[in-house]
Amino acid sequence: MAPGLDLIFLLELAIIGLLAGGLLSLIALGFVLIYKGTGVVNFAMGEFMMLGAYFFYTANVMWGWPVMLALPAALAAVGVAAAVVERSVLRPLAGQPVISILMATIGLASVGHGLVEAVWGGENYEMPQLLPRKPFLIGELLIPGQAVWSFLLAATLIAALTLYFRFSRTGIAMRAAASDPITAVALGIDVRHTQRLTWIFAGLVGAVAGIVAAATTSLSPALGGVALGVLAVIILGGLDSIAGAIVAGLIVGVISSLTAGTLGGKVRDIVPYVAVLAILLIRPYGLFGTRQIERL
Repeated sequence: MAPGLDLIFLLELAIIGLLAGGLLSLIALGFVLIYKGTGVVNFAMGEFMMLGAYFFYTANVMWGWPVMLALPAALAAVGVAAAVVERSVLRPLAGQPVISILMATIGLASVGHGLVEAVWGGENYEMPQLLPRKPFLIGELLIPGQAVWSFLLAATLIAALTLYFRFSRTGIAMRAAASDPITAVALGIDVRHTQRLTWIFAGLVGAVAGIVAAATTSLSPALGGVALGVLAVIILGGLDSIAGAIVAGLIVGVISSLTAGTLGGKVRDIVPYVAVLAILLIRPYGLFGTRQIERL
């Protein structure tokens, strides 16, 4: 292959990785929201992704609902599930050691995985085509259409949530409660309500990411494992940083794509963690994480 074509190939890989990083950033945002609001790493994030995708598949494919009805119905179902989880499992553990709550989220992940297999089975389902697949041709670069549209969707949702948290009354209250719960209570903010909203928002983010991820590949219980692959992103960006989740998602996306395209798919899941480890040796709290955060 000519040197020019080699450069084009690498550039294509980098762009595709950058676009894929948008979805990684979106999933990482769900982790960050929970951590900022409750101080817990939510290992059940993948199950929110699975539930969103399976609810959408059930409504759209099995029941024949149109996409414009099936999508909000699936998101509403996941939002209710997240609220129920917060109220019935996480709230009773308030004040307990962090490790207890962490183990509870691991237990939730196991229950959610088993529930999905019991209801829908373990086979692969083909999701309907939600995003245009027509590729974009930019000079000699050929970019998959799904990658472009999934990135734009993720970027739009991240931007909308960022504006909501920064400028809306409820968003400001959620930020205040996450930053200093004691002061927030003294100011009249219902911290329990904001924590419930945090879980709901994280669930919705996970549901959207799960639907998009399943639509670009396939739907199976293995979809929940995608969220665990985002641990490199949240560790690199900093567990409590939304900006870190965005930047780190793009970085890991590019590294994974270049690795898979040049070294093979078997090592694509290893190299990002090696790169993260190297960076953490210099910045152990992540690129944008708070220095005082507690490592689990």
